[in-house]
Parts: sequence; structure tokens; C-alpha cells
Amino acid sequence: MKIPWVEMARLLLEHLQLVGMAMLIACAIALPLGVVAVRSERIRPWALGFANVVQTIPSLAVLGFLIPLAYIGGVGRRSAVVALVLYALLPILRNTVTGILSVDPAVRASAVALGMTERQVLWQVELPLAAPTILSGIHIAAVASIGTATLAAAVGAGGLGVLIFRGISMVNSTLILAGAIPAALLSLVTDRLLRWIEGYFRRYSAR
Repeated sequence: MKIPWVEMARLLLEHLQLVGMAMLIACAIALPLGVVAVRSERIRPWALGFANVVQTIPSLAVLGFLIPLAYIGGVGRRSAVVALVLYALLPILRNTVTGILSVDPAVRASAVALGMTERQVLWQVELPLAAPTILSGIHIAAVASIGTATLAAAVGAGGLGVLIFRGISMVNSTLILAGAIPAALLSLVTDRLLRWIEGYFRRYSAR
């Protein structure tokens, strides 16, 4: 059987859209929540605990739970994006908390002594120094999301998983590879790119 190149390209684009949308939403939730969790010891265990619990639930089960839910679920892209966001929260949230807490208290105290406000300390001291650790969490979440997004086809959300599921149903290894190989290559490219960005920020923060 011939490889469906045109369909593969279209599904790859859908896959990128799913992962990109989920990562943007996950970062928009996890980064501010991480900052709040650092400032509040009461919120921290609840936030990290929720993210940890979500990670223990199998991804197919999460998709199954989302299908009957109105507004955030249903069959299609919405359920897939919500599921990917939930799975991406933990590494980003945990690394944001870890990165900010690992900033040397003496550096923070020096910034306050210079007259910086709490917001200035966060944006000009803590976040730049914590950036490599935070990016490491985004890196982990992005690479994991690319693999998890192949399951989006199970709820009609498209992506490279369409070819994989079709290949399984037809017992066709060519179709399975047509979905699996681009997903693997996308993970490798994303991994390499984010490693380079992490390295840049590590060199920058070490100055």
C-alpha cells in the first residue's frame, strides 16, 4: 500500500495545532499558578497534588471522561486539547515552583534591599534565574504531549493518530509507520530545539 503523503502532511499540521494550542493554554495556567504556589504554602500542595493526580489517570480514560461533559468535552478537538493541557500542567507547574524556590535567598534579599518591589523581584530576578528550570518543564511537557496527542484520533480530533488507528484496524504496518514515524521525528526535532533554548538561557542566567 502506498504511503498517503498528502494526508500525512495534513494530519501532521493538525497534530502540531493540537500540541501548540494545548501547550499555550497549559503555560498560561501553570506559570501564574506556579508563582502563586510559591508565594502561598497553603495553595502549593493542592495545586501540585491535583496535577499529580491527573498524571496517574490513563490518557484514554481522561478522554473517555471528557466526552460526556458539556463545554469542555465532547467528541472532537476540544476534548483532546483539554486532556493534553491537563497532562502538561504537572511538569510546567512543578518546575516553575522548583525554579523560583531554588533562587538564592541572598540574591532575593539583595534585590529587596536595593528597593525593588515584589513584582520587580519576580520579573527581574526570580524568573530570569529560574528560566532554565521552567523551560525544562515546558520541554518535558511538549515532548510528552506530541506522543500523547496521537490518542486524539480516538475522539475524532485528528492528528497523526488517525493513521496509526487506521493501520491497527486494517492490520497495515505501512499506515502505522506513516503515523508513528512523523510523530517520533517531531518529538526529536522539538526535543533538540528546546534543548538549544534551554542551553541559551542557562548560559544567560550564569552571566
